[in-house]
Amino acid sequence: MSDEVTDAPDRTASAPAAPTLPDTGAYLARIGARRPVRADADALRELHVRHLLSVPFENLSIHLGEDILLDEKALVAKVVDGRRGGFCYELNTAFAVLLRGLGYRVSLLQARVVDAEGRLGIPYDHMALLVVTADGERWLADVGFGDHSHYPLAFDERGDQKDPGGRFRVQEVADGDLEVLRDGKPQYRLEVRPRELADFTAGAWYHRTSPDSHFPRSLVCSLLTEAGRITLSERKLITRAHGERVERVLDGDEEVRGAYRELFGIVLDELPVVEHDTPNS
Repeated sequence: MSDEVTDAPDRTASAPAAPTLPDTGAYLARIGARRPVRADADALRELHVRHLLSVPFENLSIHLGEDILLDEKALVAKVVDGRRGGFCYELNTAFAVLLRGLGYRVSLLQARVVDAEGRLGIPYDHMALLVVTADGERWLADVGFGDHSHYPLAFDERGDQKDPGGRFRVQEVADGDLEVLRDGKPQYRLEVRPRELADFTAGAWYHRTSPDSHFPRSLVCSLLTEAGRITLSERKLITRAHGERVERVLDGDEEVRGAYRELFGIVLDELPVVEHDTPNS
């Protein structure tokens, strides 16, 4: 928006196998990753961070009038062929297809994002992934939550987990759910029951159309970098590097297009526009 299961193998059974990617190598090339020898935890960590460094979290489609199709082939094509990003449903679905193609078992999990006041969002507010390696280790992968953990989190670990993105914890809450915390603050409430991609249709529609969702009201394109993070919000470019933050308003459409192209690898014929409400609208 973007689970205690140790003794419940039925809960971790992966969804039906995804269609084989036409060219898994093209996806690996897109994120600058080598084909792993084994579907193990080390390879998963590398794939996860390479994805975050290469594929932006962005909601441009909403403001370009593009359809958002929860279809595996369409989403992989958007990321690989279109060299675009997306938000949680898009990015984590595409990543799940890649991981399955490389030998991991993957389940889609639904989550409700926790806001600054501690309130839970709608059901299917966010999608995250439960990934099982060839060694049977279980990891919580999430390349669709924007500024979050750089590496997968150990699904069954209940203590603090150190990550370049902060101090994370996966803790049990009521009704068998799990809560993911970052630096002590809840990020989202996770259900451990595997879901199908079609289950997220209502959540994706809500975030594309509802005035209560921040996505139709704002424009964001954000990417992890080796030094920090770059974010373009309409014409404001925010650069975080080595703990320092710099903001700059870009001058004119051509500079904005250049930022999308040079910083995020996104080539746009037209720029996305947020239709801000007016008092009398």
